[in-house]
Amino acid sequence: MSSGFNTDIKVGEQVFHVQTEDRGPAHPIIDTAVYQNGRILHRRAFNYTELSSCDSFTDEDLRFRVEEQHRAVIEDIRSGALDTEIASASAATQATRPGGIQLQLLNPGSWLSAGKVSLEIEVSRRADRQPHVGASVEALIEGSLDGTRHSATSDDQGRVRIQFPLPPLGKGDLALVIQAKADTWKDEIRFIMRSRPKESSSSSATPAP
Repeated sequence: MSSGFNTDIKVGEQVFHVQTEDRGPAHPIIDTAVYQNGRILHRRAFNYTELSSCDSFTDEDLRFRVEEQHRAVIEDIRSGALDTEIASASAATQATRPGGIQLQLLNPGSWLSAGKVSLEIEVSRRADRQPHVGASVEALIEGSLDGTRHSATSDDQGRVRIQFPLPPLGKGDLALVIQAKADTWKDEIRFIMRSRPKESSSSSATPAP
């Protein structure tokens, strides 16, 4: 059984996306990531290998632990316990990428619904955060059986909308990958997906750079 939770948290003027997922029997890890503008600012992981080997450990126990970890990270954000780490990670991201363009997925918690991928994307210049017009943007589900790329160009607001049916999924690692190019500049964001083999239309995902 795979389970996961997605929550948008607003703290002051900042909005964070928190996603927690169970990586499944092959990778018995409960993974929580905190995103802002498609960048990971905090990650927390719990390996439940020993628990899963116990006959008394049920799917319901696993779901409870996933939800408990998700809530704990949200509370740490709201209480300010992660302020220093988040500020440091944000500053490091800006320092290592002073120029070029930046991708942002505007609907990280709802881009996949009822078997349809619907991406609302913004492309901006890193230097001044202004919209970048005419950037070439591509999206694909890495690890799907067809690997089709879907493309569009950013408009005068730097916005891009890409929609396509969720393709048949493979059994390995899956990720939504969004890439942008403009002149010599490039950027990429990556959302790790958890898939349910019997319910692929209900899959959900999370942002990783």
